[in-house]
Amino acid sequence: MHAPQSTYRLQISEEFTLLDAAARLEALADLGVDWVYLSPILDAEPGSNHGYDVVSHARIDASRGGSEGLDAVAQEARRLGMGVLVDIVPNHMGVAVPEHNAWWWQLLREGRESAIAPYFDVDWDAGGGKLLLPIVGDDDWSEDGTVGHLAIEDGGEALRYWDTRLPIAPGTGEGTPHEVLERQHYRLGHWKQGDDQLNYRRFFAVSTLAAVRVELPEVFEATHAEIARWFDERLVQGLRVDHPDGLRDPAGYLDDLDRLTGGAFVLVEKILEPGEELPRWATAGTTGYDTLGLIDRVLTDPAGAEPLDALDARLRGGERVDWAEMIHGTKRGIADRLLRAEVLRLEREVRAADAWGDRGAPADAADAIAELLACFPVYRSYLPEGREHLGRAAELAKQHRPDLAATIDALLPVLGNPEQPAALRFQQTSGMVMAKGVEDTAFYRYSRLTSLNEVGGDPEVFAVGVEEFHTSMAQRQQEWPLAMNALSTHDTKRGEDVRARITTISEVPGEWEALLDKLLVFAPKQGRPFVNLLLQAIVGAWPASEERLLAYTEKASREADDITHWTAPDAEFEANLTELVRQVLREPARGDVEAFLASTDAGFRANVLSAKLLSLTIPGFPDVYQGSEALEQSLVDPDNRRPIDWARMDALRESARSPLSGGWDLEVAKTRLVREALRLRRDHPERFADYAPILLHGEAAAHAIAFDRGGAIAVATRLPIGLAQRGGWGDTTIQLPEGRWRELLTTKELRGGETRLADLLSTLPVALLTRAD
Repeated sequence: MHAPQSTYRLQISEEFTLLDAAARLEALADLGVDWVYLSPILDAEPGSNHGYDVVSHARIDASRGGSEGLDAVAQEARRLGMGVLVDIVPNHMGVAVPEHNAWWWQLLREGRESAIAPYFDVDWDAGGGKLLLPIVGDDDWSEDGTVGHLAIEDGGEALRYWDTRLPIAPGTGEGTPHEVLERQHYRLGHWKQGDDQLNYRRFFAVSTLAAVRVELPEVFEATHAEIARWFDERLVQGLRVDHPDGLRDPAGYLDDLDRLTGGAFVLVEKILEPGEELPRWATAGTTGYDTLGLIDRVLTDPAGAEPLDALDARLRGGERVDWAEMIHGTKRGIADRLLRAEVLRLEREVRAADAWGDRGAPADAADAIAELLACFPVYRSYLPEGREHLGRAAELAKQHRPDLAATIDALLPVLGNPEQPAALRFQQTSGMVMAKGVEDTAFYRYSRLTSLNEVGGDPEVFAVGVEEFHTSMAQRQQEWPLAMNALSTHDTKRGEDVRARITTISEVPGEWEALLDKLLVFAPKQGRPFVNLLLQAIVGAWPASEERLLAYTEKASREADDITHWTAPDAEFEANLTELVRQVLREPARGDVEAFLASTDAGFRANVLSAKLLSLTIPGFPDVYQGSEALEQSLVDPDNRRPIDWARMDALRESARSPLSGGWDLEVAKTRLVREALRLRRDHPERFADYAPILLHGEAAAHAIAFDRGGAIAVATRLPIGLAQRGGWGDTTIQLPEGRWRELLTTKELRGGETRLADLLSTLPVALLTRAD
């Protein structure tokens, strides 16, 4: 299996097509990139800026460059000696506009008897033989089910509701629009009915993304024929699999994919909870959220935990957050409301299980299922492995709800048996509840230190020590040496350098509280914890435009689902937040923010370079998200999918050719770090074949982390503000292995042996060394 030494993620869209990507490859090769990594390229909903709403697996999206574009990328990559990695979406398809998706159109036209019906995960019986489409707005809905703005068109071939065109089954087009609708294989429902009455599986809570059943051989073949062509014609060398936890059988799917591609390089977008291990699937590993969390935490000052906890409690009227209780509440809320339809479908499958005999399933089965989902400790299990997760969930569920203990015990033999359909569906559902309840809700409610509120991380884990970091990396080198390391992605809540700025707060919690108190005078009286989260984002992204910050404010406040909501916005609260943002961008608040930024700037600069160095050099291989060779101060999507100023990237890359010296520019330094690390990995992969911690000695040893990858050495500064406050490195030394070494960022030449960190890091807070022998 051919594996990359590094990747560079490009977001392919109508504005930046595959043809544009092909033209960009030479610059990426000059940067040192080994493989280009493309966002989804199959035919997606028109106007999609991400590509995860695939409407046809049979072709590459023409608006993204089509087959001609992929051919151009492949040809140029071969010329440059690069590989091509493509993101694929096996779990679901886009159905927002039925006429764009031929399969969905056929399903609606022909119903459960259609040859295409098994392709989608539909519970026809629950819908009375019809598929619920929850697309009707408030003004067009009445209690008797009458729908406004419904019309027949195309001579009785189609129904139209506003901009949505729907098929009419053969021979049923006579009569009024409502009479015709009654004869169809679908019914139109109010948009809120999707949460509790939907009878098809969707991606999380997105009704316009319908799940497909790739566990069926015919569905796998139909959805992967074009992907097979990529490998048959050697256009693509690897795949990134989106959301494997949504699949019925991830292990079986990856085995099928391995056979289809001839054992090609495959990564999975799998989120691991602390202590959880990736199953031994046919994959090289995860896409790197696990290492992202470790990097952030090894650079976080553990001494900041207590004062920031106290600040958060103060903002909550004296009540300290119990993270476990918070996420139990948000997950249970998701199970009871947003994903109620999935819980009820699970209940139906539990009742249909062959384990009950004459007694039948317990009457409170749905309540117990929702409680188990709220208590599930990881995203999902993979039966028969992982039964301990269900056992742990049962223990916690019975503690929260002793009244459900007997029902929970009765459910365990069903939900823990991989031969039971209910058990398989429970596995698919638990990850949905975790993602919506934690990532998309609790992460926006908990404001202690928001650089830790990141996909794949547990905000309750505030910091990790150097020894723990080394232990994790040595294990990664042994078990997953070909996995990806990410620092920013299209799904991160905050770009890597937003987090780097926020991380400085852990070293100066008192100064942050003082700034916060100055800014709170502009804030609404309610929602003070959220205001803390919002202001951390503003400071982390500084200087960002008012437009970007207001878009983030709306999304973040509604995702928190506390005071204002997507389905019921609180206009007064949101207006107050808007005014807060505008006041922060004006004097005198602006001056207060900039004074804080100036006081922590040296720490920010060190955190930016240290985090990037670690990501580029630890076991596994680094992915550079588009534009993140320079400062990456994006906020949550779609902000992190903004177009890249490639001319600016080229200018930085040119500047980065020269060694760094005093007075260095941060973006040039970061770009040079990326360039030198990627080139070293590509040209000398043998120097990254091992992992050995390098011990430091002296009074400031705790402020550095260093390791030898087998001929490439990384030295990074941690807790830089504290280091400066104690007067610098003093007598701290590092023991370099024998031989001659070159520091690639400054081109300093060194000899092995005891070396003063004050000398090694006299120019920059990081060092990247390689053998010069």
